[in-house]
Amino acid sequence: MTRPSVPVSATRPDAPPAPGTLFLVVGPSGSGKDTLLDGAKAALAPSRRFVFARRVVTRPADAGGEAHEAVSEAEFAARDAAGGFLIAWAAHGLRYGLPAALGEELAAGRHVVANGSRAAAPALARRVTRLLLVEVWAPPAILAARLAGRGREDAAAIEARLARGGLDLPPGLPAIRVVNDAAPETGVARFVAALREAAGLAQP
Repeated sequence: MTRPSVPVSATRPDAPPAPGTLFLVVGPSGSGKDTLLDGAKAALAPSRRFVFARRVVTRPADAGGEAHEAVSEAEFAARDAAGGFLIAWAAHGLRYGLPAALGEELAAGRHVVANGSRAAAPALARRVTRLLLVEVWAPPAILAARLAGRGREDAAAIEARLARGGLDLPPGLPAIRVVNDAAPETGVARFVAALREAAGLAQP
């Protein structure tokens, strides 16, 4: 007696989703990364296709700038030792980390957008399946004007920041550039369009 055939789809579990892309956003001070990230989060996060990382930083919560998770040096070191970060790095006297849980979001097929560091990119590329650097760029004159408008640094300090910001991206890693030299809404629109295109998503 022959058994009735069973559809192949009924005998095999669903294939896992393709891993998402980690979009590591880099750029010099004054390029407007925080503004573009905030605008993109408002536009893309509701779709649940994109996850916007909240960094862990050894900086007080009321220090201004990005909305980060503030921790002490000791707590950061303990988390790092316990494998709590997908990647961690140091810059400007502070320590930064992207939570390890972001790896689960990528494995589930969601795209993660994170404010990052060029120096950390090569190590991060070895830990995720798909990494794309998103360089936010603006002409030096605009960077200088934005930094001066903050009123935090004198002209010499601003010049030093601009010199550091002129570093090249790490070689061998895929990257795209978003020019942020106009009004904030224009920059956000360019940034959102670049993320959607790189993720292979049609415009709404």
